[in-house]
Amino acid sequence: MIWVAASAATLILLAGAYLAYVYSQIKHTANVIYEEPSRPVYVSKDPEAAKKNEAELSNEDPLTVLMLGVDQRTNDVGRSDTMVVLSVNPAKHSILMFNIPRDTRTEIIGHGTTDKINHAYAFGGVDMSLQTVEHFLDYPLDYYVKVNMESFKRFIDLLGGVEVDNPFPFDYEGHSFPKGYLELNGENALLYSRMRYDDPRGDFGRNTRQRDILQSVLRHSVNIQNITKINSMLGEIGDGVKTNVSFDDMKTFMNKYRSVIDKVDTVEITGTGKTINGIWYYIVNSEEQTRIHDLLKKHQEANAN
Repeated sequence: MIWVAASAATLILLAGAYLAYVYSQIKHTANVIYEEPSRPVYVSKDPEAAKKNEAELSNEDPLTVLMLGVDQRTNDVGRSDTMVVLSVNPAKHSILMFNIPRDTRTEIIGHGTTDKINHAYAFGGVDMSLQTVEHFLDYPLDYYVKVNMESFKRFIDLLGGVEVDNPFPFDYEGHSFPKGYLELNGENALLYSRMRYDDPRGDFGRNTRQRDILQSVLRHSVNIQNITKINSMLGEIGDGVKTNVSFDDMKTFMNKYRSVIDKVDTVEITGTGKTINGIWYYIVNSEEQTRIHDLLKKHQEANAN
């Protein structure tokens, strides 16, 4: 019996040492990907929304996140191919998620021009993207996560792929995507999320597929069964992600937020296409901007009603 007890104690110590190692690796990766944007704090013209900046976030407060999917090229900063806003409200057990269409015509804050919103990243990186999106929504954003799309593809492979329900069959860049339930590896998931010209809903369809991919990634990420994959995932995150979420914030989100989110609601930003000086833009009128602002503000309200 002594050798059994000794063996058990050894296994417990090894497990503890491994968990301590994993914790240190997570902390190291969190420090590598962390960066603090230099843009000024946005103050909304809406007095109620402006109150969001009056206090520090605490446990289980609602929060907002801008997710930027960036195609980075050699000797080129690239453009934000994907812009997704998340409103997370633990009191309501929900996430509100919506894309901002990449061709949306808006003022580029800090650049002095009116252009497609995804050009803000090419002109001024994350800081200009944050300022431009906050101005467009007239709402402050707490956090951002910038993801290199090539790294995102490899991360999906490490998760074991993602699942989607494809509403119609299509071919894209030599790959076929039949209608119905699909299991996609990283490369196919990226292709699936990028097709738009053969989609009868155009950018709306593309945005929906992007959100489907993201939701599947979120589901897999919080249910990782094989802890031995963590090192590879951390390496991929360290190479392809930048964020202003600190390590302490990450611990809070994992402990206080993950278990209380039951549903993800989505909304679309509607507009019309228009060619101006030979360039096609997506025009979102002021009434639609107000509607999205109000939906975001309502979802951020602390109470669950």
